[in-house]
Amino acid sequence: MGRKKGSGVVGVSHDTPEFAARAIRSWWVRVGRKVYPDHTQLLIEADCGGSNGNRCLAWKARLQDFADEFGLTLTVTHYPTGASKWNPIEHRMFNLITANWSGQPLESYETVLKHLKTTRSTTGFQCLARLDTKSYATGGKVSQEEAASLRVRTHRLFPHWNYTIRPRVPK
Repeated sequence: MGRKKGSGVVGVSHDTPEFAARAIRSWWVRVGRKVYPDHTQLLIEADCGGSNGNRCLAWKARLQDFADEFGLTLTVTHYPTGASKWNPIEHRMFNLITANWSGQPLESYETVLKHLKTTRSTTGFQCLARLDTKSYATGGKVSQEEAASLRVRTHRLFPHWNYTIRPRVPK
């Protein structure tokens, strides 16, 4: 929010937990770890449904992979169903993006990316965007062994919406 930068990933496949986690990973690799090189914790604000839903075990497993890879502690907070519109990042970005492509047919990935990348505000906001061409399979399952290895700890306040994922092997 303070940097006045947004980031979007446009996929060519399915909106899966793997896609959602890889989008966050992509931001971390391209922007986050450069801007915040000494940070070991990351806050992720998510909605409560779909690929990054609060009850989606595959989402937590893919975030665990991300946490393990970079030695990050991830705190995830989910907005209740119907309340994700109050996520300040989404609220800040999507009204500008929608206004930028208003009335334009989004007929190709290039068109969508162009509109994302040219989104600006009078206060200096701009949006980064990239195309993810990976094909994501739907219906992925998490084995009992993988589920047992997750380092997910729920918070006392709203434990079904708030949790922290710690790396399995600290870096």
